[in-house]
This record gives sequence, structure tokens and C-alpha cells, in this order.
Amino acid sequence: MNNPRKWRSLIATGLLAAVTSTVLVASVGEAAEARHGSPRDWVGSWAAAVTRGNLSGSTFLGLNNQSVRLIVHGSVGGSKVRIRLTNLHGEQAVTVGHATVAKPDTTTPALSDVDASTIHELTFGGSSTFVMPKGAELLSDPVDLPVGNDQDLVVSVFFPTPTGLTTFHSTTRQNNYVGPGDLASDPGGAGYTTQRTCCWFFLSGVDVLRKDAAGSVIVFGDSLADGHGTTFNGNLRWPDQLFDRLQAKVPQRHLPGVLNISRGGARLTHEALEPGDGGFSGFPELGDNAFSRLNEDVFSETGAHAVIMDLGINDIWMNNDPPATIIAAIRQLNQQIRQRGYTVIVGTLGPFNGLNGGTALVWTPEKEATRNAVNDYLRTHRSEFDAVVDFDKIVRDPADPTKLKPEYDGGDHIHPNDAGSKAMAAAIPLNLIVR
Repeated sequence: MNNPRKWRSLIATGLLAAVTSTVLVASVGEAAEARHGSPRDWVGSWAAAVTRGNLSGSTFLGLNNQSVRLIVHGSVGGSKVRIRLTNLHGEQAVTVGHATVAKPDTTTPALSDVDASTIHELTFGGSSTFVMPKGAELLSDPVDLPVGNDQDLVVSVFFPTPTGLTTFHSTTRQNNYVGPGDLASDPGGAGYTTQRTCCWFFLSGVDVLRKDAAGSVIVFGDSLADGHGTTFNGNLRWPDQLFDRLQAKVPQRHLPGVLNISRGGARLTHEALEPGDGGFSGFPELGDNAFSRLNEDVFSETGAHAVIMDLGINDIWMNNDPPATIIAAIRQLNQQIRQRGYTVIVGTLGPFNGLNGGTALVWTPEKEATRNAVNDYLRTHRSEFDAVVDFDKIVRDPADPTKLKPEYDGGDHIHPNDAGSKAMAAAIPLNLIVR
């Protein structure tokens, strides 16, 4: 199975990665806030981990005289918003010709329609157009757009000239849209003639301004947290359901944002194009190793004080790494993140017996032994972490612990469905992620 398209289809259908685990959460004081360098009143409400475009197709060719309309589901609300665009993995400068943010029009069935009364022009240093240099990120000027908790926002961006290779997030579990010309201020979505079931292009974050800023919590994981197996356009990823639980139990003044920087196919120590077990050839959207992502995806997030780490299962089934390698990586990541003042909660790795990889060696007794060895280490060395959440125990089938509970199975035997994701969210100790 050497064809990258076949491997991409595994991820797209929910077969690729992810495991259930790791919750890092922090109680952080003012000294830690100062180290993070984040204003006390701005907090992250939504974020996405981005990668470079693939070796062919639209993410490789990029956009030219086209607009994108991207729908994101925020967590905590505020009185103002600001948007982060990114060209982190681009190979050239990218011109942003026009950009807006708005709320969706909930009176129509078309997800591409926005409420005309809420459309706000985005500016960058006072300018409505801007060039993102290669490898750069843009932070918009604040926009007076009050948003509530659990608010969907629609970001529309016009790219007047060829962008070349895109920077994007693949697994959105959300429809997004592309159309010709400058459509950024159009309330109706009819001009967006191409519907995509993937791809947040050149978008990496949404911050909100809050009177009572209680920081944000990062979920640093793989496709289990990225939402494979959950209802499409349903916003039922387990980080989404964690925020729903926080809303129900935590006063507004203590309510943190939840930032999901998880990514399908994410691994601890392997690169996107690195070949793996059973003929796995890799492809760009899997992204870089977890260590190389810390500065961009963890330490740069606005107001973050806690991390939930959900990594390791892909290193087992995709690369057949031994337990010692996986354990060492988790311990080192924990050490680096805690050194920055964050609380770290790590989760055990869930089962994947039944995952079908065609000719690839997906589940084997040897890999099952590795998974159990990693989990046994985490359970018996809890003092190394701020907490360990036993996701494996929660989602595994008591009748066959190598498999997911049938009622939690998203259909591919590794990713939890809506109910399984809710059970994972319910396992997070709120006292550790609320400050």
C-alpha cells in the first residue's frame, strides 16, 4: 500500500490515527502568565494546527483570484475578536486582498450564508490588504463583534494572486467553501461554487476579548481529538464536548477557552513523509513531529495555561515503535511543557484492534503489547505528570480490551463516535483546567 492517496483516504474516512489520551491541564500563576507573554484580557477561543499542502491537488496548487469561506466553532465568547492567518508552511509570500469575519445566517439552510448585519472587515495594522511573507503569520486588528460561548464564526478571505503551496488544516469535520473572485463581503454563499469537506486554508486562530479572562486549555492530540468518527458539521469532537461540560459547571468568570490543536496522523517522533510499517509512505498533511510543534502550536497560543496531550497511538500502528521510544517521547514533552509553567495531564492510549489498513500491518499482538506497556507505565508513574486520565479504560470493550466498546465505535474500530467522545470529555478533571 505505497500509494499516498490510499493512505490519505484512510485518514479521511477516519482510519488514521489517533488515540485517546493525554490531557494536560494547568494551574498557572501570574509568573507563568508573564512567561507566556499573553495579555490578561485576550484569550484563545479557537485554534487549528496547520501543515504544508500535499504533493498534488488543490492544497499543492493553491488559490488564485479566489475567495475561501471558512466556518469555525469557537469556545469561549467575548466582546471583540481578532483573527490569525498563517503562511507558516508556504513557499512564497501570499497576498491577502480582502478579509471579513461574520456570524452565520441561521435563517437559511446554506452553511455558506452569513448574517449581513454582522459582517466586519478585517484589517491588519490598519490596512485591508496585506502580504504574508513566507513562514509568517498575521494577527488582525481587533473587531467590535460580540460573540457568545459556543459561537460559530465565518472567516472569508480573498486571495487576488497565486498563493502557491497552501498552509492548511485537513480534518475540519466541517464544510468550507471556495469561489472565484472577491466574495469576502457577500452575505449569500451562492458565489462559493466549490464545497469542501476539509481544509481550513491559511487560518490558525481566533482570540476573544473578555472582561473576565480565565485563559485557555490546549488539546494537543491526533485524530481522536480532531473529530474522526464524530458527526459531520456537528461540533461533537471530544474537545468541543469538554467545553460544553465546562459551560454547564463553571461560572463565566472562571470559564476557559478550549483550543484544539490536534491533527489526524500526528505522531510523537516521526515526520510527514517518513515511511512506516507495512509499506506506509507518508504524506505532507500528517505534519511534523510533536517536538517541532511546541513553539508554534502550544507555547504561542493566547492565554493558555493548560495542555491536554493526546499522542502516541500513531507511532505504534503506523511505525511499530517500541514502548521505550514512545514512553521517552511522552516524558520529554511533559518535561518541556511543564517547564514553561503549564499543567500537563496525559492520557492512556485506546484500543485499535479491527482497524483495516488494507495490506498494511495495522493491529498485531506485538503492537497491542506495546500499547499496554505504554499504558502500564503511565498508570504506575502518575507522579511524573500533573494527572493521568485512563482513556483506555473508559473506551475499551470489557469483553475484549483490544477493541473499542461497540457503542463507542465510530465505525473504523479506533475512533470514538459522539458518545465515545462525550465519555472521554467527561473524564477530564475540571479542577485541574480551571484556574
